[in-house]
Amino acid sequence: MSDLVTFGETMLRLSPPGNERLETTDELEFRAAGAESNVAIAAERLGAVSTWMSKLPDSPLGRRVDNGLRGYGIDTEVVWSEDGRQGTYYLEHAGKPRGTNVIYDRENAAVTTASAEEFDLSVVRDARAFYTSGITPALSDTLRDTTANLLQVAKKAGTTTAFDLNYRSKLWSPEEARGTVTKLFQLVDVLVIPFRDAQRVLDYDGDAPELAHHLASEYEFQTVLVTQGEHGSLAWHDNVVHDQDTYEADTVDAIGTGDAFVGAFLGRRLSGDDVPQALEYAAATASLKRTIPGDVAAVTKAEVESVVGDKLHRISR
Repeated sequence: MSDLVTFGETMLRLSPPGNERLETTDELEFRAAGAESNVAIAAERLGAVSTWMSKLPDSPLGRRVDNGLRGYGIDTEVVWSEDGRQGTYYLEHAGKPRGTNVIYDRENAAVTTASAEEFDLSVVRDARAFYTSGITPALSDTLRDTTANLLQVAKKAGTTTAFDLNYRSKLWSPEEARGTVTKLFQLVDVLVIPFRDAQRVLDYDGDAPELAHHLASEYEFQTVLVTQGEHGSLAWHDNVVHDQDTYEADTVDAIGTGDAFVGAFLGRRLSGDDVPQALEYAAATASLKRTIPGDVAAVTKAEVESVVGDKLHRISR
């Protein structure tokens, strides 16, 4: 039995070394990458037994994804398909003014046809928490239904449900996203929402603490996490708002920072930490992720605790 089960697409990430261009590079780095699997790995590293659930093509590329994720110590619950393909994305790293560029190649991916009935739903029912993100229902009409159905299965079984709005403009419009995710909110216990997404998708114009109070009141969430990039994060829980600053980091690769934050928070909550403690671990894990190439927070709990402890030591002095 897992503490945490996550559901969503994991792609293969192909990127040129350094800041090279795709059109001129002679080599590509090859990694598995996906929001929900990233969360599962971070949660596992911070103490929660985790399972990633998805649908993959029965092909060398699909098996590469499964093998890559298992290599990080998480369990996988995979429906293997003879149809569909393995989604990929291409990433160019660069500083200003060029900036980082992402090119998706995920059309007709096997996961877009996944239905709840294809999975062993006892995996969800027996878990302590179930997580997915707004990326998943954006991928297909089928996945919109599947996301809702899996959240309903978890909710009915008493499994804590967690959802990250995680808006992607290359997948759907703010209006489409709003119409879908607000219907899912009634099935969610723990909401994660980037403040910029609240502004863009929900047309929210107040500040972050007001947002957390508003959402908690309107949708009766147990916990609301609001992330604000370099401005830190906050969590509403039991009608109290807890603030958390970021930790300094030399950024090597920012992709996956938000997933590291969410995974660490869920991992520590499932391990018994209170909300302020879980927020500290989440922020520290996110800072460590920024120093690691790829999407995955390949960190240890001891490393995270050293970051948290170093800050406490500096404050006490």
